[in-house]
Amino acid sequence: MTKPIAVLGAGLAGLTAAAELKRRGLPAVVFEAGRSVGGMAASFKDAEGFSYDYGAHFISNRLARALGAEGICRTVRHYGEAVHLGGRSRSHPFGLMAEPRFLAGALRSRIAPRARGPAANAEDWMRRSYGDAMAEEVAMPLVEAWSGAPARDLSSSIGEKFAHGVLKSLYLSAAAKVTRRAVCNGYTRTMPEGAGVYHVYPEGGLARLLEPTLRSLDGALRLESPVERILVDRGRVVAVRSAGAEIPVSAVVSTAPVHVLPRLVEGSDALKPMAAFRYRPMIFVNLRFSGRAILPDTMVWVPDRSQLSFRLTEAPISMPWLAPEGKTLVTFDIGCEVGDERWTMGDEELAKRCLDQLCALYGEELRGRYLGAGGTIRTPISYPVYLNAYETERKRFALSTGVEGLYSVGRNGEFAHILMEDVFWRTIRRMQDVERYVAGPGAPGAVVDGSMSAFRLDGASLSQPA
Repeated sequence: MTKPIAVLGAGLAGLTAAAELKRRGLPAVVFEAGRSVGGMAASFKDAEGFSYDYGAHFISNRLARALGAEGICRTVRHYGEAVHLGGRSRSHPFGLMAEPRFLAGALRSRIAPRARGPAANAEDWMRRSYGDAMAEEVAMPLVEAWSGAPARDLSSSIGEKFAHGVLKSLYLSAAAKVTRRAVCNGYTRTMPEGAGVYHVYPEGGLARLLEPTLRSLDGALRLESPVERILVDRGRVVAVRSAGAEIPVSAVVSTAPVHVLPRLVEGSDALKPMAAFRYRPMIFVNLRFSGRAILPDTMVWVPDRSQLSFRLTEAPISMPWLAPEGKTLVTFDIGCEVGDERWTMGDEELAKRCLDQLCALYGEELRGRYLGAGGTIRTPISYPVYLNAYETERKRFALSTGVEGLYSVGRNGEFAHILMEDVFWRTIRRMQDVERYVAGPGAPGAVVDGSMSAFRLDGASLSQPA
C-alpha cells in the first residue's frame, strides 16, 4: 500500500490510532490543527505551584501501562464522591441510599416496575432505575445541568454513562478500602473493572502519558496542519486537502466532533444528519485556598438548579501533589451555551459567584482561606448531548459513518459518553477494521465501509500494543 491513512487530530484517540496502525504495518500521517499534541489531555502549572488539568484527572494503571507510561505514574490512594442535598452532603451512592425516601423509591421501582418495554426517554429511565424521589431530587437536576436539556428530551441511552449496579459498586468500594488504592468504579465499559485496576496520575501532568506513543510515531505528525476537506468519490474516501494541497489517502480516521464532519466531507451527503448533533459547552473555574479538605470528598455533586455549578472537585484530596503543601484547589463545572450570560461573564465575576456558592454550601469562614482565582477554562465542545430528536441517527452513526474508508474515533468522534480508557481500547479495536478495509474486499474478514465490528465488552478480544 503506497497511500497513507490520514488521522485527524493528535489527542489520545488520534495518536493511539496512528501508533496502532504503524504496529500493524500500515503507514499513517497525523494532521493536527494546533501547535501541540494532547488535545484535552493537557495540564499546566502556575507560578505558585498549583497544577491544573484541562481534561480528566483520573487515569487507570491499566491505561498507563498500555501507553508505556506506568513508570512515571503515582498511585492515587483515595477517591470518593458526595452529593450535597438539603443543606448537607451525603456519600455517593451509599449515603444517599441511607435516606428512607430514596431507598423506598428505589425498592418500589425494582419490585413493581411502572411499565414494560424500553424507557421512552431519560426521565423515564431514571424513574425506573432510581425511583421517583431519587430521580426528581438528584438524577434529573444533575443530568439537565450537565446536558442543558430537559430529561424528557434526552434519550434513555444516557443510562449507559452511569456506574455499575449496587453490588458491583459495593465490591469495588470494599476493594479500595482493603488495597488502600482508588479502585476504578465506573470509568470504563470496554474493559472489566476489579481490585487490580486503580487510579494513577503521571508526574508532570496528563500530556506525559502520550510521550511514549508520540516517540513511536517517528515523524508521522504534522502540527499546524488542519485538514480542510475529506474528499469522497462514489461513496469512498480518496484524499484529504490540507494547506491547499490534495493528498491521496487509503482511509481517514477522524477524531473531529461529529457535527463538524459534514462540513469537512466533500462529495457525499451521508453525514448531513450529524450537523444537528449538539455538544454541551462548559466553563471550568479554579479557586485556590489555604488548607485542605474544603469539600467533604474529592468530588461533590450539587443537584440544585439555583446554583451556578453542578459539580465541585477538590483534586488535591486524592492527589495532594497538585497543590503546594498546605494549600488546595477547587474546580467548579458550569454548564452554559456559547454566548449566553455565563459564557460571556468576566473571569472575576465567575470566581466571585463560585466563591459565594462554596461559602453558601460549606460556611462563610472559607472566605478567609480564599487565595484567589487560579484561571478559567471555557470549552465550546465538552459533553455529547443525547437528544431523542436524533437518537435514531446517533445509533446509525455508531455502526457506520456511511462513507467507505471513513472512521470516527474518540469521545467527540464517536459522540459517546466515554472516558480515557474506553477511548484507548475502542480506538485500538477500530483499527482492526481499518486494517481489513485497506487490505481490500478479497482479504479475510474485510470490512467494506466505516463500520465498527462487534467486540466483547469483557475486553477478551481486544489487542494491546506492544
